[in-house]
Amino acid sequence: MTRILKFVALCMAAAPLSMAMQAAHAESWPTKPIRLVVPYAAGGPGDVIARLVARKAGEGLQQTILVDNKGGAGGSIGVDLMLKAPPDGYTFALTAQGPLAGMPNLTKVPYALADIQFVTTVARGPAVIVVGKNLVAKNLVDLADLIKLAKAAPGKLNYGSAGPGTTPHIGAELLKLEAGIDMTHVPYKGAAPAVTGLLGGEIDVAMVDLLVVLPHVASGALKVLAVASPSRAPQLPDVPTTREAGLPGVVMDTAYGVIAASGVPVAVQQKFRDALVAAVQSSDVKEQLSRQGVIATASTSQEYKAMVQAEFDKWRRVVTQAKITLE
Repeated sequence: MTRILKFVALCMAAAPLSMAMQAAHAESWPTKPIRLVVPYAAGGPGDVIARLVARKAGEGLQQTILVDNKGGAGGSIGVDLMLKAPPDGYTFALTAQGPLAGMPNLTKVPYALADIQFVTTVARGPAVIVVGKNLVAKNLVDLADLIKLAKAAPGKLNYGSAGPGTTPHIGAELLKLEAGIDMTHVPYKGAAPAVTGLLGGEIDVAMVDLLVVLPHVASGALKVLAVASPSRAPQLPDVPTTREAGLPGVVMDTAYGVIAASGVPVAVQQKFRDALVAAVQSSDVKEQLSRQGVIATASTSQEYKAMVQAEFDKWRRVVTQAKITLE
């Protein structure tokens, strides 16, 4: 009993020292460039958002934030890479919910949600149902036209995604379930390559972030049939939502946020969060994100974690009902 009491006393004595050391580390942090892993290909929406936010947050911290694109496996490669880095506060990741809610429901990934600290969300992008050159030529008017076309030839139309387990993949499968249609999945290694496929006629349709297709919609090369969000996109005020089109269950916003490994000191996470929130709340970053088709957001760690858990449960339902497997 005496030994146990001594051990408890030592632990209690060590706790204030550990907290003091963490506070001192946070006070001097950062003393070198910060690595921000983006688990997607360069040029995609996650990459664009990361570079805008990193530049502004870096100014606030008076330190460089280096964006490091590590795409593959639906984003799980990049997330795993971040989690395996030393938890010293110099490696974070900016990701959508795919590697956190999608891939774990499709396959065994080398991490769990318990391994992750949720720092803050930074942006939310409405997904849009967009058709490429093959269907633009058919002069489709709305989502009902696409559904009618798909029902007339089950499996003939194909849709592209940013890869298995990503938001565009699960979103399109949700559309298939709710509309009662069948389309063939063509996975790409990122949203940007999928849009290139749309432009080149390799695929017919996709459900992707507005950010990545907005310039091509403005030029007339691509056409948005519906916005898969609770409200219309300010950049496309005349395009109805999926709810207005009769499919209220087809909602697939993409939330982008910054995560850290569980061992990163809480005080460092908080300091980084403060810089990120200041960045996305600044008028210039807000305006730049809006022009790209996304909305600047910020959240507490608890709010972000709860959102990911809700998405995890939602995606598990879609994966189970649609019997989705990795292709």
